[in-house]
Amino acid sequence: MSSSTENHDQPTVTVLGLGPMGRALAGAFLEAGLRVTVWNRTAGRDRELVERGATAARTAEEAAAASGLTVVCVVNYDAADAILRRPAVTDTLKGRTVVNLTADTPGRARDTATWAADHGISYLDGAIMTPATTIGTPDAVFLYSGPEHLHHDSRPVLDALGGAHTHLGTEIGRAAAYDIALLDIFWTAMAGYAHALAVARAEGITAQELAPFAKGIAAILPPLFELDVEDIDNGNYTGDLNPITSTVSTMAHIIHTSEEHAIDASLMRAAEGLARRAVGRGHGTDGFLRVIEIMNPR
Repeated sequence: MSSSTENHDQPTVTVLGLGPMGRALAGAFLEAGLRVTVWNRTAGRDRELVERGATAARTAEEAAAASGLTVVCVVNYDAADAILRRPAVTDTLKGRTVVNLTADTPGRARDTATWAADHGISYLDGAIMTPATTIGTPDAVFLYSGPEHLHHDSRPVLDALGGAHTHLGTEIGRAAAYDIALLDIFWTAMAGYAHALAVARAEGITAQELAPFAKGIAAILPPLFELDVEDIDNGNYTGDLNPITSTVSTMAHIIHTSEEHAIDASLMRAAEGLARRAVGRGHGTDGFLRVIEIMNPR
């Protein structure tokens, strides 16, 4: 239970969207003693939050009117637009601040910022980089982009969510760009792990047997992420430790074994194709990250 939701000296905040993450955000605000108003398109998700002291708004415009700061966390920007761009809600938000923690693309963040500016709404875009279970704990990670003064002014409320809050710059799409890049790492890795488990199963190896060794492979990656980053930014891809010609050979083994078991190897074939193209362009002695230039010739 929050300490005192009836204390009118406490900051107020509105949360629009009560999926698992939205409920976690509202719960952390309550736990910190803030006065919290909540609203969700689907009725009933606010019950536990109301029992803890939140105020349930009947409409989104009523929720927006309750606080100077509204936090939005819904499935995507289509859902966010369907709420925020309703005329009654837009009119209510004029002169107030919206912090949008909805995940979507950098382009959608920029479009929303333009809309907000056109309607006199202060807008900060953000991304949540950790699961709902971390919200309100030191393990939570939040990224923001937009006006620095807006981030500063919102911190007394946002700090109630726990963890680390990083302002990435004034360019409004920057938080979403980080989000996309980091999720790219995660889901590409998970797709690779799923493929590895399929190959292992076909060879009679259980997930339980593979897991300790998979953790060892995963532990190799963090140091690699920081290795030679200045060279990479300058377009230099050293292959002293593992030239891309060796990488192609290893990938071919994975493809061959997969297809022997009729396992879809399209993921690895795509990666191998990029590596072979780099070799074909005369970069056989470079490292694997030379494929960055193949994927993005700009």
